Amino acid sequence: MSSLQEASLSAVARIEIRFNECDPLGIVWHGNYVNYFQEGREAFGKKYNLNYMEMYHKGFATPIVHLNTDFKRTLQYKDIALVETTMRNTPAAKIIFDYVIRNEATGELVCKGTTTQVFVSGKQMELSLVIPPVYADWKKQNGLQ
Repeated sequence: MSSLQEASLSAVARIEIRFNECDPLGIVWHGNYVNYFQEGREAFGKKYNLNYMEMYHKGFATPIVHLNTDFKRTLQYKDIALVETTMRNTPAAKIIFDYVIRNEATGELVCKGTTTQVFVSGKQMELSLVIPPVYADWKKQNGLQ
C-alpha cells in the first residue's frame, strides 16, 4: 500500500437517538443511518475545515454517487451512537468516506458504511475528471498530497 493510500483523517460525531428515528419495534429505522453518515461528514468538515459551500462558490458540487451500508446490530431510542468518519486518501477526483457506528454504552459495532462523492462543475453539472484546485489546496493543507 502506498503512503498516499495510508494517509487518512477521521472525526467522531456523537448522536443521541431521537424518538422519531425509531420504527414501531423501537429500533432505529434503517434509512436513518444515511442521516448519521451525513452528521459524521459534517463533524469531519468542522474538524478539518472541509467546506462544501466554499467549493460550491468556486464552481464545484460533490454529490454522492455510491452508498454502501452493512448493518450488524440495532440502536434504540435514547442510545448514543458514535459515528467515526474516516476519509480515504485517493489520487482520483472523488471523496470517499468510511463510517463505523458504535453504541457508546456497549462499544458494539452497529453499522459500517462507505460513501463516494464526485466533483461536478458548472450549471450543467459536468463530471470533473481532475481534482479541483480548491480541493487540491485543502488536501495539501491537511497533509494528503
